[in-house]
Amino acid sequence: MDLAFALFERHKELILTLNECLSDTRDILIILDVINILTNKTKQTQLPELFLGQSNAILGEKLLLTQEMIDTTHTYFDRMADGQLMKFMNQNINLDWHPLPHESINQFIENLSDESVPDSTKYISYTCLCDIPSVHIKTRAKLYYLFNIFIEKVLPRIDLSLSPGDSILIDRIQSARNYILSTTKFQLFNDTLVKTRSTSEFCPDIKFDTVKASLGEHPEDTMFYQAYKQSYSNASRAFRRTMDERAWTAVFIGMHSNDGGGPYRDSITRMCAELCSTKLPLFILCPNGRTNSGSNCDRWIPNVFPPNRPIPDEFKNQYRFVGQLMGMAIRTRNLLDVRFPTLLWKQLVQEKVTIEDIEAIDMQSFTIINQMEENIKQVKILNECEDGNVNDDCDYLFSSIMSELTFDVVSSAGQTYELIPGGFHIPITAANFEDYCMRYRQYRINEFHRQIDFIRQGLYSVVPSAYLTLFTASELEEAVCGKGYIDIEMLKRHTYYSSDSETTSHISRFWSVLSEMFSEEQKKLFLIFVWGRSTLPNRDEDFSSSFTIARLETSGNVDDALPKSHTCAFGLDLPPYSTKEIMYERLNYAITYCSSIDNDWTMN
Repeated sequence: MDLAFALFERHKELILTLNECLSDTRDILIILDVINILTNKTKQTQLPELFLGQSNAILGEKLLLTQEMIDTTHTYFDRMADGQLMKFMNQNINLDWHPLPHESINQFIENLSDESVPDSTKYISYTCLCDIPSVHIKTRAKLYYLFNIFIEKVLPRIDLSLSPGDSILIDRIQSARNYILSTTKFQLFNDTLVKTRSTSEFCPDIKFDTVKASLGEHPEDTMFYQAYKQSYSNASRAFRRTMDERAWTAVFIGMHSNDGGGPYRDSITRMCAELCSTKLPLFILCPNGRTNSGSNCDRWIPNVFPPNRPIPDEFKNQYRFVGQLMGMAIRTRNLLDVRFPTLLWKQLVQEKVTIEDIEAIDMQSFTIINQMEENIKQVKILNECEDGNVNDDCDYLFSSIMSELTFDVVSSAGQTYELIPGGFHIPITAANFEDYCMRYRQYRINEFHRQIDFIRQGLYSVVPSAYLTLFTASELEEAVCGKGYIDIEMLKRHTYYSSDSETTSHISRFWSVLSEMFSEEQKKLFLIFVWGRSTLPNRDEDFSSSFTIARLETSGNVDDALPKSHTCAFGLDLPPYSTKEIMYERLNYAITYCSSIDNDWTMN
């Protein structure tokens, strides 16, 4: 009987396992069908019956989703509108890094308008949504949410660490990364961070010669290089810290200060400033920045290396170290103030880099070949109309106008490289022009591929790659660098007043100056002045300490005094200036010129 009972129990277990596998397979097939509908430009809209059947159980009767509703709504949305609606949802469902409570999102969607007319006021920041009737926006939001419910069930059972091209299933899911809510990704990703964190309590010292870093003329003098030489070999383990933990203790040689957090944050800030400067050879200002034209003029791109030669090992390892610093920032929320372009973040999450990404940092990158292609097109059209000899006219075009062009390319750094062996001596003709254009575009799209791949290797050595490949480029950038602007209202929510209140007159003037008169650059300088870092945490719950404002009493004229800060304590001693204009002048002077630090880690 015992044997029979054991066999019966084993049989039941096998049946349950089989049913579970069948359920997972069914859900995966449903997800693939929905992805095809969301991304298919043929406007196919027929959703799986099992998918729609779940809508009533998951969303409830008030948010019922039907095929008829999908058919009506689908025509209003393209990739741009989808992207803006996802951005709207992500910004209004502030649940990232936490479980996804269905009731909260149900309530959010239920509160969306059912009106059959557009709501241009509500969606004023989302130009693609302004002209879409509200009821269709609500229907689309329900579709996204239901899709995310299925995704959340299936993702933990899929190996997302596979490289692009290794799995059709993974490639299809990653192609829909823009339709997966940030809260879904971040919760799954956060679980993997917890499982892979370092259990060691040892915090190594890194000794910084700040004088050499400030006055030195060589890359080896920089804070970045000093940190790299002392910590690179152990960074993949040592940087796996939890939120607000320090990856090292900063020891500033010749200074009488203990690292209570301020020196550590300041060392990170200084390294970031060096990365986006000419002090290090790892990154260069993008072409748009060098010519002060177009967009993204403040973006720094990886330096360029000859395409037919290997990158030196020392540079490879330094790029990997940059990636390890990114991983540390994601884990500890000690964010990095680096200004890299979208193409870099896209490659880090294994998203395809496009011609538009290159043009975003070099507006002239494809101008010549685009003009050449247009000229040839016009010649062909003209000859078709006149029944002339296309080949002869094209040959004349190349020999007369483009005779000096050869199979080479000018890189983003200004060097000229051959596109094929001997390319400097191979003229471009009508016969090889298409091959030239193909090779030219291929070079420009892959110009930074090797460098960014080393950064990716470093990043993935500190954080697991699996769910990170579901991030969008902007989500990864925000996880590493923060929001890209200083959220004064968030800072205000985490401020403690030791001797005054928010309504005290000079405190009101202070917030007015910060929010209305300071530029984004000044706000960053202010944060460095009071905290030793140039970015705020992404979310309210990531604040480990409050910003403290204390009244600074002086013996003389209060309007002549300068404020003092305490970066370890995240504090500001603020004189009660009499006017907003004086408040601005004194604060601006302090954040611009008063940057010497000593003893109690006070800015003087």
